[in-house]
Amino acid sequence: METSLIPDDVLRDRIFFIKDQKVMLDHDLALLYQVETKALKQAVKRNIERFPPDFMFEMNRKEFTDIKSERKNAKENHGGQRYLPYCFTEPGIAMLSSILKSERAIQVNIQIVRMFIRMQQLLTEKHELVVEIERIKQELQHQGKNIELVFQYLDELARKITEPKSRPSRKRIGYKPD
Repeated sequence: METSLIPDDVLRDRIFFIKDQKVMLDHDLALLYQVETKALKQAVKRNIERFPPDFMFEMNRKEFTDIKSERKNAKENHGGQRYLPYCFTEPGIAMLSSILKSERAIQVNIQIVRMFIRMQQLLTEKHELVVEIERIKQELQHQGKNIELVFQYLDELARKITEPKSRPSRKRIGYKPD
């Protein structure tokens, strides 16, 4: 079993959903890679052709404010940051390993990609559970209607059994006394 450089919960806490994508921020990645954010951004800018918009994008001010409010302690807020952070999607993080040549960057990237895969599996399992629950609800609804129909038939049968029968008057046959 391989040992992790970074605990899974630390990685999970640094993955955000922005623009319906799972992303990690440049300053979090720099911290994990043990490089300065400025150095990471410079490496990305030197290789910008490797980072199309679906690999990396710059966060807008509102998104940045929302992320800052999510963070717990002031140290993680990056409150004095002058520039909006870059957001790296899973393919963008994988691409970072091609421009950051350190052994740590490669190992951290492997760990991050594995975390993204586990998160995707959990989301898929959650979706499958939701679909299965909906199917069961529909089935129960259908069975509920069938049970209701059975009870209606039983009620009707019980009514027929308990009602006194009114026989139509018939002409008597047989011996008639005068």
